[in-house]
Amino acid sequence: MRQLRQRAEMGLKMIDLIVHNDKEEWEKEYSKLCAQNRSVLDTAKKGEKEYSDSLGWLDTEEWANETALKRVERLALEIKRNANVFVLIGVGGSNNAARGAIKALQQAGTPEIIYAGNTLSPHALNNMLKKLEGKSIYVNCIAKNFETLEPGASFRILRKYLKERYGKKAAERIIATGTAGSSLEKLCSDNGYTFLEFPENIGGRYTALSNVGLLPMAVAGIDIRMLVQGAKDMRKELYEKPAEENIAFQYACLRNFCYNRGYRIEMLASFEPRFRYFYKWWIQLFAESEGKDNKGIFPVAGEYSEELHSVGQFLQDGSPIIFETFLDVKERQDSLRVESDGLADYFDYLDGKDFWCINKKAYEATVAAHKEKMPCFTLEIDGLDAYHFGQLFYFFQFSCYLSCKMMGVNAFDQPGVEAYKKWMFEALGK
Repeated sequence: MRQLRQRAEMGLKMIDLIVHNDKEEWEKEYSKLCAQNRSVLDTAKKGEKEYSDSLGWLDTEEWANETALKRVERLALEIKRNANVFVLIGVGGSNNAARGAIKALQQAGTPEIIYAGNTLSPHALNNMLKKLEGKSIYVNCIAKNFETLEPGASFRILRKYLKERYGKKAAERIIATGTAGSSLEKLCSDNGYTFLEFPENIGGRYTALSNVGLLPMAVAGIDIRMLVQGAKDMRKELYEKPAEENIAFQYACLRNFCYNRGYRIEMLASFEPRFRYFYKWWIQLFAESEGKDNKGIFPVAGEYSEELHSVGQFLQDGSPIIFETFLDVKERQDSLRVESDGLADYFDYLDGKDFWCINKKAYEATVAAHKEKMPCFTLEIDGLDAYHFGQLFYFFQFSCYLSCKMMGVNAFDQPGVEAYKKWMFEALGK
């Protein structure tokens, strides 16, 4: 417990790195915007009745309590004992959080996670089926209302595949996560599939800390209790800290400040490749929550240092429409020293240096260069583990809620997504 408390105290920090010729003017404007939006923080913490059907994620105890965690852990243990492949069927909010954590933190010796339900490409689907040949398989279909085409179509294919492989015992290998009372629950009841509840009061992109995200993470060997504890500790910090010390409030204000200044794109960037799929979750969270009513900051990601040799050119010399948020990990995650092989390659200045330190210097140099052109911020976490992923999930969800309120948009609907579905269903004759 001592280590856990120490981690909680370290938490998540933000370093303001705005440097500009008009620094005093910028700081005055930023302070004014913060003062104007202080009530937003208090309102959000209380939970608005207007959004009561979407705020089930605010209190982690509602959907990530002891009873829920025990059930998920029991089911994950069964899957790990009996399967070497776990197929996660879902699209967008139904799998992005889990995939982000799994790609970064999956433990050795756990089932391979294969993703389905996020494409309609026959080539991709056939490749997915080929990967299942000769493997022991479990399937989890995640679909809140079970009306979205992509997961529905993939679930059909995989149910048929499992029935041909396992006969009547296929039902023992099929799990579905959906809303209580939905057609998906009826399908499970009629056919003997395991059913998990998809929280009715949480939208897909906010479901990391519920059955939706926790079961796949647990199958991948991720410590979901530490993940939930990280989220709880972050919630406690954000609820206790006043506006001037509240990092979620500061981040939301900084985003809106940049937006008001004409910066229409935010790039979330890091020098840690394990964040690659976490970016996808973050992009969906902000794009789907904030992008409406002809408003919103367009979220993109920067995978450094590779993309410094491509988009880095635009960032330095292109249109001034981007501001940048860096994710930095304090603790050394690994170690590899550069040693000479005796050949004259003119990289002797690297001899004896650790790649961890070289990577840090590249990060520091990038920040120094980019902040001369655009506003830059750093979100700093102590380590890259389940606990800190839990912190990040809760931090960004709460920040997104605040940012949307400041911008004057509903953080929890997605009318644009529904519009494309209408046209698609009509074209397919539904």
